[in-house]
Amino acid sequence: MTEQTPDATPALDRLPAALREAGFRGEVERDTALLAAMSTDNSVYRIRPDIVAAPCDSEDVVTLMAVMERPEFATIPLTPRGGGTGTNGQSLNRGLVLDMRRHMTRLLKVDATEGWAEVEPGIVLDDLNARLRPHGLFFAPETSTSTRCAVGGMVSTDASGKGSRVYGKTSDNLLGVEIARGSGLISSLAPAPDWARPMLDAAEGAARAGRDAFVANTPRLTRRYTGYDLERACPDAETFEWWRLFPGSEGTLGPITRLRLALRPLPKEKRLVVAGFDSFRASLAAATPLLADDPTAIEVMDERVQQLAEEAGLLSGLPQGLRPTGTGPLAYTFLEFNGDDPDDLDAKIASCRDRLHGLDGIRAVHVAADADEIRALWAIRSAGVGLLGKVTGRARPVAFVEDCVVPPEALADFLDGFLAILDRHGLSFGIYGHVDVGCLHIRPALNIDAEDDRETLVAVSDAIFDLVVAHGGIFWGEHGKGVRGAYLERWIGPEAFAALQGVKAAFDPSDRFNPGKLVTAGQPVMGIATTPFRPFNAADDDPLQNAFRCNGNAQCLSYAATTPMCPSFKATEDLRHSPKGRADALRAWHRGRDGAAEIEEADLLGVLDTCLGCKACTSSCPVQVDIPWMRGAFYADYYARHRRPLTDRLTLLAERFSPWLAKVAPLGRPVWPLVRPLAERVLSLRDLPGELARPVPRRARIEAAELGTRALPDNAVLVWQDWFSALFDEAAQTDVRRGLEALGYRPLFVRMLPSGKAAGDMGDRAGFARMADRLTGALRAGARTGGPMIGLDPAFVMAVRQDYRKSGRDVPELLLPQEFLARALPDGPDWPRVSEPGAPIPLLSHCTEATAVPDAGRTWAAVFEAVGLRVETPATGCCGMAGLFGHKARHQEMSRRLFDLSWAAPLSDTDDATATGFSCRCQAERFGGQAVRHPLGILADRLEGKR
Repeated sequence: MTEQTPDATPALDRLPAALREAGFRGEVERDTALLAAMSTDNSVYRIRPDIVAAPCDSEDVVTLMAVMERPEFATIPLTPRGGGTGTNGQSLNRGLVLDMRRHMTRLLKVDATEGWAEVEPGIVLDDLNARLRPHGLFFAPETSTSTRCAVGGMVSTDASGKGSRVYGKTSDNLLGVEIARGSGLISSLAPAPDWARPMLDAAEGAARAGRDAFVANTPRLTRRYTGYDLERACPDAETFEWWRLFPGSEGTLGPITRLRLALRPLPKEKRLVVAGFDSFRASLAAATPLLADDPTAIEVMDERVQQLAEEAGLLSGLPQGLRPTGTGPLAYTFLEFNGDDPDDLDAKIASCRDRLHGLDGIRAVHVAADADEIRALWAIRSAGVGLLGKVTGRARPVAFVEDCVVPPEALADFLDGFLAILDRHGLSFGIYGHVDVGCLHIRPALNIDAEDDRETLVAVSDAIFDLVVAHGGIFWGEHGKGVRGAYLERWIGPEAFAALQGVKAAFDPSDRFNPGKLVTAGQPVMGIATTPFRPFNAADDDPLQNAFRCNGNAQCLSYAATTPMCPSFKATEDLRHSPKGRADALRAWHRGRDGAAEIEEADLLGVLDTCLGCKACTSSCPVQVDIPWMRGAFYADYYARHRRPLTDRLTLLAERFSPWLAKVAPLGRPVWPLVRPLAERVLSLRDLPGELARPVPRRARIEAAELGTRALPDNAVLVWQDWFSALFDEAAQTDVRRGLEALGYRPLFVRMLPSGKAAGDMGDRAGFARMADRLTGALRAGARTGGPMIGLDPAFVMAVRQDYRKSGRDVPELLLPQEFLARALPDGPDWPRVSEPGAPIPLLSHCTEATAVPDAGRTWAAVFEAVGLRVETPATGCCGMAGLFGHKARHQEMSRRLFDLSWAAPLSDTDDATATGFSCRCQAERFGGQAVRHPLGILADRLEGKR
């Protein structure tokens, strides 16, 4: 099913022009990088679509549907797609994929009095709730993918998550639906148009005929079965609520264009209890007695997921008693309590604590009341799915039986049976989930590339299905069905399934909406082993291996502008311009080298060009996919076969010969203002730095060759810098020198040696190796002096820490300035202090630094506090400069867009901001009109009594 839609090639060729002529305003594309990005989700499957359309609004969808209903396009399937976070291939199909996430993201209307909102289907859950917060309302269903899942996708899978025992599933919070056909829109909140009556009448007839069989075969659970819900669609003999058929239908009944959602008041008070148990079994057994205190949610996380969280550094915020010790790992239970009466909540918490301390296996209990702490603690649990994807080895946890739900009282027996099945097949696993509603997420580890493991997937899936049925449960409790819908007919019975087929035929007589999923009229449904799998592994030494490890968890698609990963996706909202999209494209290119081409190299070059190289995906992605590193590997191959662009060639030469350029910079300073405009025109660059840096004073310099031969003064600090800082960032050199001297240190700037970062990013592996080896040798010589070493710019420090080590180089410790200074704090350093702290100083971190060292801002705050100053660290994403990226003419629109997204606002509120990165300060000056300083310069000014 990865091949082009049969017999549709001529129609596909004509479709873009037909849509344009009909007035379709959105994008219609066959770019092979985009098709690769749309071919996967968070499942193990891969189906390449033929074409992607991104409508601007509901009228655009009607226009598209009218064209698609023409006889000449009747063979082209149509599948809506939201955030693409499905775990079962829900939105994967051939034909046309309707990308609702790119443009249809509006909050259309809010009625705070009645408690509802109307939205377009592409709006992201966290974005929606952020917009509702000023109204004191929220949309209750909560998912671990809330930063990137689309509400339309939540409806289509009937998603749920934390708190569903109280708040229900998405379908329990839905008030109405609007759908599109070529003849117009149909809203459940208005009388149906005459042209829609035959369709709705046929659907009602089928629904009523199978309702009794449907009810008889669906268990009465909190996590109720949905998807063609005949029971709710026919609540009585007179009423037909056709829109109730759509939750859980996964696009098989056609595209949704508008949703009315039920809202709830935000609780005024919230508490989170985190309990550590000595075993998962003890944690699980605690759930039932803990329900007596009526928590909003009870979640669990087993020892393996806890261990992965510890290795990822996510548990650093936990109290010491909840951290794993030499006695072994812990299993965690999370209990949330919400309400408006603090006294009532405190009484519940007290009762819960007493109850916990009486349970077997309890090791520690912690209660959080601060909103930020609660958010951080829940993030540990939410990270479970991503952490499991980070497991090393060729077999990795796979979602294929991971959201079964059974009556909570049967959960322990069900788990025993589940684990026995995994044991028989010798499978490892991780567990987390929602025990209050009888749902555990268990992901067995498989190597999907191996035929034996694909057979195991089928055998385990069949056995777990039988086990769920035996315990009166539902095979699909939270994440929808997708290709696992192949079990639907067997689960619901032939009579009810025939009714579902009748509903499908009424809404989709041509069987073209997401064909092969859930219910079909004639063609077979997709199977868990017959649907194409995505490639799972590359060779261990393959530089693109992490492209194969990308599992589509899609944290890189977070909507929030203040989350650094991924800036190019935030600027475009285009999936191909994300780490996930680029990983898909690189994987397709890699496969094409051994067979038929799956992607055009020009398309791959296009999506790699928009990567800012910020390295957020190296730190924030659960599998640390590191697109810049893999881009360099692709460039190395590509430019071995093609000539490099002039700008790249000159950049490589500039880096290589930068030590010589630094030496002659004093001679070049007078002519640089004349040379710069010419260089910008020839190289298609914009806004290069206006001046070359003057040398650091001789007393504050040291040659690399002198390291180990020249005695260092007391309190010496070796300061290292990369070529761009050395050539252009005189202000930061001065600020860092003055700041360190004000604190009693003797900074010595080591004569610049280029790191090779530009060469590595551009795929000049030989050039990178030469420069990296030379700098590594110098750093080792510096380390042998015994003096501390810091890097001037965060991007340079992170390149040494990340790229050098990834390339197998054992480099000594190179600290950020604040890391070095913070090490003195426990000893109570003899630093001067200001008499008056003044207003807090806004401090903005470089995005590479913020993701690789999440405590960077807090560390600066501690340093400033030690001298009597206060800083505030507003959350920001990427500023949009990222080295040379923001200087290139073709990137100006994206660069400006990124600055406006999260940097413009905090800078507009102050004229005294500070920023840690050279790129950031340049961007602030050109787009914000401010000469933003390095933090140590502000610190020096304040200690010297200057404003």
